[in-house]
Amino acid sequence: MAIAFLKAIPWKHVGLFAAGTLFGGYGVDALGSDKAKKVYTELTAAGLRVKDEVLKVSTSVQENANDILADAKALNEERADKSVKEVCKEVKEEIFEDLSDEEEAPAEAEKPAKKAPAKKPAQKKAPAKK
Repeated sequence: MAIAFLKAIPWKHVGLFAAGTLFGGYGVDALGSDKAKKVYTELTAAGLRVKDEVLKVSTSVQENANDILADAKALNEERADKSVKEVCKEVKEEIFEDLSDEEEAPAEAEKPAKKAPAKKPAQKKAPAKK
């Protein structure tokens, strides 16, 4: 009867439980050691430095977004009295001015070089019959 009882026990689960208890006991000691505390301190300090950098960047982005919004509102106020056609015309002119400034090139570079006409090889004339 005792043998049947021992065969019915899931030894795999018992072994896993024992190993977990053993590692857990040593893990608590390892996590509470002075070396572990130093590691935690370094990780926390690094996290705080990252947080400060993220806050700086986000503040900069927010300021830029506020500047863009203010400029857009001012631009809309300027153009409020103008008709849609006038505004489109101005925007079109601004775009073409920007493009022409960027794409200016010397006049020589725009014109392709002319090729000299190819000379045909001289043909021998047949002697005239007398």
